[in-house]
Amino acid sequence: MAQIIEGRNPVIEALKAGRPINKILLMRDVKGHGAVDEILRLARARAIPVEYVDRHVIDCQSATGASQGVIAYAAAREYANLDDLLAISRQKNETPLYCILDGIQDPHNLGAILRTAEATGVHGVVVRERRAVGLTPAVAKASAGAVEYVPVARVINISRALETLKKNGVWVIGIDTGGESPYTGVDFRQPTAVVIGSEGKGISDLVKKKCDLRAFIPMKGRIASLNASVAAAVVMYEAFRQRGG
Repeated sequence: MAQIIEGRNPVIEALKAGRPINKILLMRDVKGHGAVDEILRLARARAIPVEYVDRHVIDCQSATGASQGVIAYAAAREYANLDDLLAISRQKNETPLYCILDGIQDPHNLGAILRTAEATGVHGVVVRERRAVGLTPAVAKASAGAVEYVPVARVINISRALETLKKNGVWVIGIDTGGESPYTGVDFRQPTAVVIGSEGKGISDLVKKKCDLRAFIPMKGRIASLNASVAAAVVMYEAFRQRGG
């Protein structure tokens, strides 16, 4: 089944990543924009047909309402599996670093997390199959193209996924307001999986029990917690810093 990729940067990154693309639609009056020129150049190099259409054609196809006048029809993005994620760190000869999302439902949060994961060298993201957002066009748009580079594994049970990671020597750190120590006190130089809970409920009780350690992000203000994507970014950049990023 074909997937629609919307927006200039997401389409550019899909082209650069070699994603199979059947056709690109461009709104007639976007010609001359630098990003559009790049899309045309990349499409020409791969012999991908480009069709100029009226705005209403783009609007009818857009799922996000923010296509920037550019839509690409691509093969559906495939999910990875846990073995794939473990293999990536081995192939790169790097210490494993994963981000586990326990029930993230907002596509903008998932997109932002993927964008930060790509920037900080995270080897993969794990999402829940049910009651959680998947790799939708809105996620691809929010990720600004990072969805093309960060492997995402979708699992039925997060707890079992954590057990698998632990059996492979990965230390599981849950980010939780009731944690025992600040996140800056965690040694992220060891093989690590960072667990981020859902927007409303945080990490589920069953998943908390699977964590080797629960760490909190110190806060001075009156708000009890951070947005899920912000919390993930804070921790991923701390891991990036500790690893010499």
